[in-house]
Amino acid sequence: MILKTISNSIKARPGRWAFWLIAAPTLLRLWFVATGQLGLVQDEAQYWDWTRHLQLTYYSKGPLIAWIIALFTGIFGNTELGVRMGSIVGAALFPLLLWWLVAGLWKRPVLAVLTLFLAAVSPLFQALGILMTTDNPFVLCWTLSMIALYAATTADDCGRERGLWPYALLALAYGVGILAKYTMLGVAGLAVGYGLLLHRGGVLPARFWPRLCGALALGVVLGFLPTFIWNMQNDYVGYKHVLHLIGVSGEGSKTMFRLSRVPEYVGAQLGFALPWWFWLMAVAGYGAARQVWQATAGQASATVSNNDSGSSNGSGATFAQSALLVVFFWPITLFFLAWSLHTKVLANWNTVSFVAGSVLGALELERLITSNPSRRTSRLLLSGVVASIVLMLLLHLHQLLPVPPSLNPAHRLKGWEDMGARMGQVAEQRFADPKRVFFMSDVYDITASLAFYLPSQPRTFCLWWHDRRMNQYDLWGGPVDKLGWDAVLVLKGDAAGMPPVLTDMFASVTGPYRYVASYRGAPVRPFYYYLCYGYKGLWPRHENGSF
Repeated sequence: MILKTISNSIKARPGRWAFWLIAAPTLLRLWFVATGQLGLVQDEAQYWDWTRHLQLTYYSKGPLIAWIIALFTGIFGNTELGVRMGSIVGAALFPLLLWWLVAGLWKRPVLAVLTLFLAAVSPLFQALGILMTTDNPFVLCWTLSMIALYAATTADDCGRERGLWPYALLALAYGVGILAKYTMLGVAGLAVGYGLLLHRGGVLPARFWPRLCGALALGVVLGFLPTFIWNMQNDYVGYKHVLHLIGVSGEGSKTMFRLSRVPEYVGAQLGFALPWWFWLMAVAGYGAARQVWQATAGQASATVSNNDSGSSNGSGATFAQSALLVVFFWPITLFFLAWSLHTKVLANWNTVSFVAGSVLGALELERLITSNPSRRTSRLLLSGVVASIVLMLLLHLHQLLPVPPSLNPAHRLKGWEDMGARMGQVAEQRFADPKRVFFMSDVYDITASLAFYLPSQPRTFCLWWHDRRMNQYDLWGGPVDKLGWDAVLVLKGDAAGMPPVLTDMFASVTGPYRYVASYRGAPVRPFYYYLCYGYKGLWPRHENGSF
């Protein structure tokens, strides 16, 4: 009964439902960030530090993330809100793009509202709306590419070809997406796969292939050329890092098959979408793949007519919709699942598959709601809706609830602000001239967090004294202009012995000193630090570290 009432309301006022599904989460995120419920996590602090050294690209990522943060910190200052405003704006634009695709181009506003709901309650997209990471603009460009491909292969409401604007949009989205994340290059393969399916179904427009190739070529020049120039100037370290990270080179390439990492990867994907909605995505994804297969195989029950490919509501457009969802969901999902058998696949690598996944889940949800479901099915669906909303509220309001730190998954992300404030006090209290003290760590995350949370946000340095992965700080070098200065070295965890290189770098060193950072009175993480006096000018370089 409740589901039926909600369904009727959505049919009567889809625009109003869409407005609140965009406005309410946006306001919630804005409140969450503006009130300091969660300090910057390590990668966010690093991306912010990149804005002080704007380049064509960076060691581990493209330049777009730094450019976006620089834009908003120029408006809101070097604050947590300034760093994260790009994520809030991006998370508000994402459902607008979904609405454009599903309600605007597909003429299915009810499905669009359900898609917006699944995207709004997805823990993955909630996190992307708070944390300023490369996945936020990447998802926007990915969604724009889907919109452009669909528009390029279907006619407008009057049955006319849409012209060149979809290809121009594709070129722009493809190029900007590459500047966000190299994974965007995969859109080229998916676009070809989509075109081949439409060709097999008999609904591919004339001149699609030359226009597609032109758009992709222009996008590569726009997005890949800056990163290529930078890598040429820096011994291709960015490309080497990517190859090492995905297990093509280095130690990870030596083991071809292992099962141990698969459960972790699968569990993360279920958590990103919530298991009950992921099940709907998989069911609808299977159904869409089956329909596409039958159509391309020429079976009578699903044959696509060549005559209605120009109608936005004809079977040609319906086939294009199914083909688009299949191509942008299954290949990415299955590829990273298979790749997790070879090496560690980070949970967010599959992020963009959930763009099509949200639409697929909404398709199955719409089918269930409109098929006069049984009382048991209705209760399950309603329970899923309620549970999703409750989890969304818990994510944003957890700091206001009496949740023990041991049960709070966000607790481990906190403590950086306190660490920065404490190190600032150390400089004031333990050195004769605090203005001639620089800060360093041996890992990029502490280095970046020190840079953001230390008073006056000074430049910080990343010491390379043992075998570790290279990072952007190594390319910027050491404190060449600070001969005779003092320093504080901050390391993770508990003391494990002084880095031996310090005795060659400084006239004297004292420590270690232990400090447990806290967040709102609760202990979070331990650090230890050394006080270093009289910098001699030596900054070690490691020539054979991993990428």
